[in-house]
Amino acid sequence: MAWGAVVLAGLFEMLGVVLLNKVSRNRTIGNILLLACSFTVSFTLLSVGMQTLPMGTAYAIWTGIGTAGGSILGMMLYGESREWKRIFCIALILASVIGLKILA
Repeated sequence: MAWGAVVLAGLFEMLGVVLLNKVSRNRTIGNILLLACSFTVSFTLLSVGMQTLPMGTAYAIWTGIGTAGGSILGMMLYGESREWKRIFCIALILASVIGLKILA
């Protein structure tokens, strides 16, 4: 359950990053409320996961999903750079997250 909560928290973190971009382009009350809800759910699920998992592991997984996922969504949705060096670094983040899951 804790791992599922942290993974879901990371997915809501990704949604929050996309909504940050949306709010910066179109500042409406609806977008701002969606952004606030996304980060609230993300932090809540992270805290649920941290009740069982070590703080460092849970936080690393959460930030890894948010960072890698936000970068990938930026490439897919907003035409950000797809340079091999950037993709390699994202792969390192994902490998680290998988390593933490295996070792923790």
